[in-house]
Amino acid sequence: MHKKLYVLLAVMFCGIGNAGTNSSAQNRLDWGDQGNGTYKNPVLNADYSDPDVIRVGSRYYMVASDFHFLGMQVLESEDLVNWHIISQIYRRFDLPGWDGNNRYAGGSWAPSIRYREGRFYVYFCTPHEGLFMSSAENPCGPWTPLHCLKAVPKWEDPCPLWDDDGQAYLGRSRHGAGPIIVHKMSADGKTLLDDGVTVYTGPVAEGTKWLKRNGWYYLVIPEGGVGTGWQTVLRSKNVYGPYEKRVVLEQGSTAVNGPHQGALVDTPEGEWWFFHFQSTPVLGRVVHLQPARWQDDWPLTGVDIDGNGIGEPVAVWTKPQGESRKECSLPQTSDDFNGPQLGLQWQWCHNPDSSRWSLTEHKGRLTLMASPSPDLKNARNMLTQKVMGYEGEATTQMDCRDLGKEAFAGMLCIGREFHAVGVSGEGICVETNGQREIVSSKRPSAIWLRIALDAARNRQQFYYSLDGKHYRPAGEPFEMQAGYWKGYRIGLFCYGENGQARFDRFDYEIKR
Repeated sequence: MHKKLYVLLAVMFCGIGNAGTNSSAQNRLDWGDQGNGTYKNPVLNADYSDPDVIRVGSRYYMVASDFHFLGMQVLESEDLVNWHIISQIYRRFDLPGWDGNNRYAGGSWAPSIRYREGRFYVYFCTPHEGLFMSSAENPCGPWTPLHCLKAVPKWEDPCPLWDDDGQAYLGRSRHGAGPIIVHKMSADGKTLLDDGVTVYTGPVAEGTKWLKRNGWYYLVIPEGGVGTGWQTVLRSKNVYGPYEKRVVLEQGSTAVNGPHQGALVDTPEGEWWFFHFQSTPVLGRVVHLQPARWQDDWPLTGVDIDGNGIGEPVAVWTKPQGESRKECSLPQTSDDFNGPQLGLQWQWCHNPDSSRWSLTEHKGRLTLMASPSPDLKNARNMLTQKVMGYEGEATTQMDCRDLGKEAFAGMLCIGREFHAVGVSGEGICVETNGQREIVSSKRPSAIWLRIALDAARNRQQFYYSLDGKHYRPAGEPFEMQAGYWKGYRIGLFCYGENGQARFDRFDYEIKR
């Protein structure tokens, strides 16, 4: 089979077999696809921070910053509005600090994804270790082991560009944001060929994304900081500049603070769209989609509501042309633990100890085995996923008959703070930032745990049940805040001296 045809077929069918797609009548949600040919921002109401998006054929692919959560997720869409997770690029960092939960806010920062000659390429920097790349013929994987182009701290936000003559370049910024630096790179994308040339210095200039169109080189960059910034576009006829500058998106008269850091992408019909994030205090950096167009070889994004020549974010808009009939769906959330692998929504906090978790020791259950830790924040067996939407509810059933008296296992909710509910040797307990409180001195052999999530009012509540029907509050309602550059998360854990906990399933429903 011809290689190009093979790649196109792989792209068309890679989503098949990925169980757990969260299809829903999404028109009842107050965001995303409204089911009537329109969408309401954010299109992804979860922490997919620093998104980058490309189109290959008729499908779209997204990556985002995952920081200290393993490993980076690849999402796919047919219409730019509905997304599902199709792969993870890496499973662990075999580097110092990652086995001991010492890299909070480290890890992958502002990745870029590109496609060239039948391969997908993803680049990212970590603040401690360096510049990394992985590639794949199929976006569903397998992805190649991480390749370190440069072992150097304090680089950030890289993006490759392969020019028309095959010469490769890499643009990036520096920790603390800026300047924008351009390197020559080998054609295989694995080696930097020089020390780089500074092409632009601006206020918190970062998030480099390349685009070449009509002979112009464009650097699409955010400026001004996470919560207060704007989107800038630089253009030049020479890759090294000098670059002209234009601000193309700002908050303006809207309530969408800091609309920036994302990707310009076109559709097969010739439309253009721009993805960016908005920083929110609880969910983290959620993803918005703006209409875009070109005028005099400059991109215009959003709608210029106040007439100052700069676009502002839209709240509701018509879906991309020809895509109004696509099925409404969300990224995966629930998991029955019956598959050969964990659902792709799950991410470990730092490197897990692979000998202390299993999907096969008790078929149809996730087994987490205790390992020593003083508290939840330092526990290696922390399995997490993003909180999605304004309101939701997650429930799990846990068998704790074999949990040691010095162990603690259950459900977590983490962000800047670390909260948990579960069973210990003392009974049913809640933990708040390392401080444990007994809810009930009864130590059951099995328990149902639940969390009610309300990001809009910032009110979360743990519950427990001994029969799976009647639930009681566990502790008081609590607030959460995004932290370590990530929005808050839910998940499962087990830590302590000995024993294990077994989870039958994890049911997570997005309600609003």
